[in-house]
Amino acid sequence: MRALVLERQHELAIRDIDIPMKMGPGDLKIAIHTVGVCGSDVHYYTHGRIGSYVVNAPMVLGHEASGTVVEVGAGVTGFAVGDRVCMEPGVPDLSSRSSKLGQYNVDPAVTFWATPPVHGILLPHAVHPAAFTYKLPENVSFAEGAMVEPFAIGMQAASRAGITPGDVGAVIGAGPIGIMVALAALAGGCSRVYISDFSAEKLKIAAQYDGIIPVNLKAESFADVLARETGNWGADIVFEASGSAKAYDGIFKLMRPGGTLVLIGLPVDPVAFDVAGACSREVRIETVFRYANIFDRALSLIASGKVDLKPLITGVYTFEDSIKAFERAASGLPTDVKLQITMG
Repeated sequence: MRALVLERQHELAIRDIDIPMKMGPGDLKIAIHTVGVCGSDVHYYTHGRIGSYVVNAPMVLGHEASGTVVEVGAGVTGFAVGDRVCMEPGVPDLSSRSSKLGQYNVDPAVTFWATPPVHGILLPHAVHPAAFTYKLPENVSFAEGAMVEPFAIGMQAASRAGITPGDVGAVIGAGPIGIMVALAALAGGCSRVYISDFSAEKLKIAAQYDGIIPVNLKAESFADVLARETGNWGADIVFEASGSAKAYDGIFKLMRPGGTLVLIGLPVDPVAFDVAGACSREVRIETVFRYANIFDRALSLIASGKVDLKPLITGVYTFEDSIKAFERAASGLPTDVKLQITMG
């Protein structure tokens, strides 16, 4: 099959690659339609690694996907050829202790598309378990279906936050995940969410949504804005979605005493963590790694119309131009949020 292959750091190729497509009981064969370009895909392209995950051999990229069922495996019920679907890209060992605890996202044995050494799905077809495949409602497009995966991260963050209706949220970083976290926090019950960034362009995109209030860090500090807007109390929940080590400078000054900090972004540089600042406010700290038991809920919110992710799709490329899509993503245009690739 022709696929988009990361040969090594900084080198992409569209070429034939031999990937076994063995159907097992409980599996579906899916013709891939739309694939989102994720920040992790771009990071493997530009850096060749993310933490301990290193690209040591050619790897097909892509894990945010939607498509059409073309073959149904033995024992599968509820799916038929022709069904439009989106796919949860991480498949755990369902007998593992993590899975039995309901935390299959942290199962050490999980296989996750486009995470070395597992191939991704920027290719014509994929075989995937029906248990981690979800039918798209008629009113949800393939493009929106490929947005379920990143939105599920926002949903996981909102779930971990333990939002109480009426809470004030604050998100650091107005990238794709930051905006989706803000939308998930609003859907989860926050009365309003402040979102900070240095990019006026990205803040303008976030401000399209009712309830999201942009804060340009070039003009004023996030702490000053939150103090002013909350009567010197602070946000109930702070979501760190930038992945910048600098975001931790004074982070506990953003939140109220007894508030919650949710860590989503993964810093490359070491973080100076203010333990005294956390303890003096007795804040609760939660962490997010992908998602678990939330993919179907993310899809339901999109289908309901309560969350509209279409404005976040800022560029669409054909598969033959997929290298250009990655080059654009790596350039970090401030007006870009989510780029997608269509396989047809």
